[in-house]
Amino acid sequence: MSHVMNTYARLPVAFVRGEGVWLWDESGKKYLDALAGIAVNTLGYAHPRLVRALNERIASGIIHTSNLFAIPAQEAAADRIAEITGLDEVFFCNSGCEANEAAIKIARYYGHKRG
Repeated sequence: MSHVMNTYARLPVAFVRGEGVWLWDESGKKYLDALAGIAVNTLGYAHPRLVRALNERIASGIIHTSNLFAIPAQEAAADRIAEITGLDEVFFCNSGCEANEAAIKIARYYGHKRG
């Protein structure tokens, strides 16, 4: 028996490989991933540019640092997003909960500034 807490009604399939939008189970059956890992793998699986970028990041010795510090790659990504969207700032977060909390705080800040 698995030690993973039973918080989901898991289906009896285990994926062992992914490529693009496709997943393969232990028996080799191919599936279209219409869930994107429930929005975690929205970039798909094993895309060569993503693999290269992740490998470069891992090889640098720094996979992740806290937002309490300057992160050059994050700043470059924010610059590019701002350029594309025309917005002044970009907020990076880890979850929908954080995104909603930030949206509420920004709305309150805007409202207070406008009276």
